[in-house]
Amino acid sequence: MAKMLFVNLPCSNLAAAIEFYQALGFSQNMQFSDDTAACMVWSEHIFVMLLTHAKWQSFTQRPIPDSGSSEVMLALSCDNKEAVDQVCNAAAKAGGTADINAKQDLGFMYGRSVLDLDGHIWEFFWMDPAAVAG
Repeated sequence: MAKMLFVNLPCSNLAAAIEFYQALGFSQNMQFSDDTAACMVWSEHIFVMLLTHAKWQSFTQRPIPDSGSSEVMLALSCDNKEAVDQVCNAAAKAGGTADINAKQDLGFMYGRSVLDLDGHIWEFFWMDPAAVAG
C-alpha cells in the first residue's frame, strides 16, 4: 500500500471551509465526508480532513488554538510557478489571505503562502526538478 498523508484540521464553519478548499483545487471525497467532517483531496496520496470543533474534540482534548496563532505550516507542491500563483490568488478570492508570509523566488524554487479561513498556514511551492535530481 502506498504511503498517504491525512492532515486533520479543526474548522469553525465546515461548509465555508469546504467551499474554500474547493476554490483552491481540492475535490471532496463524499465517501469520507458527513455533517461533521469533509475529506478534501489534493492528490492521490494527500488528503485534508476538515473537522468541526466537536468532531476534532472527539479525537483529542487538547485545546484548539485561536486563529491568530500558528503551530505548523503545511506545504504542497505545484506543477509550475503559474500554478502556485493560481492557487494563492484563488485563496484570496475565496476569503483567505494570500502572501501571509513574503513570496519566495530563489530561481530553482518559488513559493507563496496563504492563510485559510481558520488561520491555518499553507505554502504552495514549485521546485525545478533539475535542482532536486542532483
